Amino acid sequence: MIQPRIVLDVFSDYVCPFCYLEMPELNALAERFADRVTIRWRAYELRPAPEPTLDPDGDYLHDIWGRAVYPMAAERGMTLRLPRIQPRSRLAHEAAAWAEAQAAHHPGAGDAMRTALFRGFFEESLDLADSQALAGLADTLSLDGSALHHSLEQGDHRQAVLEDQRTARDLGIHGVPALRFCVDGEHAGVLEGAQPRRQLFLAMERLLDALG
Repeated sequence: MIQPRIVLDVFSDYVCPFCYLEMPELNALAERFADRVTIRWRAYELRPAPEPTLDPDGDYLHDIWGRAVYPMAAERGMTLRLPRIQPRSRLAHEAAAWAEAQAAHHPGAGDAMRTALFRGFFEESLDLADSQALAGLADTLSLDGSALHHSLEQGDHRQAVLEDQRTARDLGIHGVPALRFCVDGEHAGVLEGAQPRRQLFLAMERLLDALG
């Protein structure tokens, strides 16, 4: 099978509402250009230790949700609730990487886990830093929660998560979502922030036109 020449790396964090809000736009892109682009989700922890996490009831979050998150959610037909907690997200990234590794035996496991992590946090205030909670989430997806818990305890995917973070830093990315296009393995530009699908489609069409 010939691999698409265009790769879209999506740097995101599970505590970022705009990353969740970008999912339907990226799904539309994947459907529209199914055989011409590969979408890869990459880890980016907004507030890694020891940087303090946000106050879940602070003015900053209430302001940004009121001004931007809720209006965008309504526009995109999604349900989001301001989470009651603001956990660190590294374990969630490791859980997503673990699920991706299960795809050979469980097709779609990576996508299912990614969606469940976003939905769990932004609809049910799932504690993304709780390995037991993440294992329980895996069980609901018919994956092996005990195996995930063991993997998180061992840090099997920690280096891959940290490597994604280093890649983002080397690219000058300091916020998410950040969408990096590559053509034939060469960097072709970054779009920062949640993009409407028309902008994503336009970017893809320009790259495809350049390829001839």
